Parts: sequence; structure tokens; C-alpha cells
Amino acid sequence: MNPEVTQTSVRARQFSILLSATRRGARLARLLTERQLADWRLPSESAEHIVAELAANAALHGRVPGRDFRLTLTLDVVGTLRIEVTDPRGDRLPGTPDPADLYAESGRGLLIVAAYADRWGVEECSPCKTVWAELAPGRGEP
Repeated sequence: MNPEVTQTSVRARQFSILLSATRRGARLARLLTERQLADWRLPSESAEHIVAELAANAALHGRVPGRDFRLTLTLDVVGTLRIEVTDPRGDRLPGTPDPADLYAESGRGLLIVAAYADRWGVEECSPCKTVWAELAPGRGEP
């Protein structure tokens, strides 16, 4: 007797949207993230902070007049949340955050991302770039 094996097709969940490279677009990115994660029953203040910083950087440093930035949220089958923000300025790559700049007036955004994310990095895709961060499943909120 052979037991019947049933495979369930489990797919990652994904949300992606183009937003204007403005302060309003950056704020909307955070609000949409909050709403989407609530719909997925995965509220995460860490993810909201990461999106706020990456979207603000895209609006400030990655802005090209007339071009938008893209926010993508992907929840894979094991529960890892990947946040991606793609902007059209592939020529302006972020540097490694320097903890010595903790008290500087600006430039702390990537320190915040590094503090909240389990992993983060940059993918170059000329003429644009994607800055991404991942949050592991079951990770406690700071």
C-alpha cells in the first residue's frame, strides 16, 4: 500500500508599489507597510522603522526628477520578511554606517536600519540600486 503524498503549493506573499520620491511618498511607504503587515497578521514596528529610513533615503539621496522609488515587501514561506527600496540613483551607493556618527545631525539612517534588521545590503542594478533589509521569523521587537 502506497500512501498518497499531497503537496501544498505555498508561495511567498509580496507587495510592491511605486511611490513619488518626496517626503509624502516616504511617509506613505511607512503607512502602507503598516497596513500590509497588519493584513498579513505580522505587525512589526521594526519593519516600519526600516521602511521609514530606506524610503526617506530614497526620497532624499536617490531622487531623480520625474522618477519614483519602489517599495517591495516579501514574506517568504518560512516567515522571513524582506524589505526592498529601489531608487533610480545607482551612482549613489550608501556607505557602511559609522557608529562614531551617532550624534551627527544626519546620516544615522543606516545605523537605524542595521540596528533593526537581521541582515541588510545593497544590490546594484544599473541605472538604479536596491537597498534591502531582512527580518527573521519570530524575531522579537526591540
